[in-house]
Amino acid sequence: MSTTDGDSETSKGGGKNDASAPPPRQLTARGRDRRKKLLDFATQRFSENGFHPTSVSDIVDGIGVGKGVFYWYFPSKDDLLLEILRESLLDLRRSQRAQMKVYDDPLRQLEEGIRASLQWSASHPDVLRLVMFAWTEEPFAKSLRRGRRIMIQDTAKLVSAAMEDGLIKPGDATMLSTAIRGVTDELGRQYAVGDNPLSAEVLDNAVRFCLYGVTG
Repeated sequence: MSTTDGDSETSKGGGKNDASAPPPRQLTARGRDRRKKLLDFATQRFSENGFHPTSVSDIVDGIGVGKGVFYWYFPSKDDLLLEILRESLLDLRRSQRAQMKVYDDPLRQLEEGIRASLQWSASHPDVLRLVMFAWTEEPFAKSLRRGRRIMIQDTAKLVSAAMEDGLIKPGDATMLSTAIRGVTDELGRQYAVGDNPLSAEVLDNAVRFCLYGVTG
């Protein structure tokens, strides 16, 4: 669950976010809108047709811009997918923060974070399909592993706080948080790309399973 603010309003523009990349570009409102259109259309097209079969030409033709526009924002198609994954993680964490911020109780924050994670996944099936593909190839899987570590660290902060308050029995907060992520990741995939809708009953059962698992 998210406990920190990692939002950014700049274009990454420099490739795979390594130390040699140039400073991120500051975008105008029009530039942010155009960049978002590229990201949104590519997410849909990658999900429907596959990452490898979809070309840069398919993407720029789909939104009516030239290749020069694409390469001003993204050095390559690989960088575009990495940015989709990065921004999806940011959006998920924003959704969690919005749902958790009204509560001070770390256990209630943990509950709301689980709910927000499953709801976000179910409402972003295109992204979940891309994530499933990304796990099969480097460097996309590397990016996902980094994102998973961030999510586990976020969750572990809440688990540790709940332990300090006596709400959860003392134990390995990272291990418990990894187990919670495993539950939410698997259920998120199932209800994002499966045939059954995510219901209130499923959310309640997921929360009950995770919290009973950590509170004994």
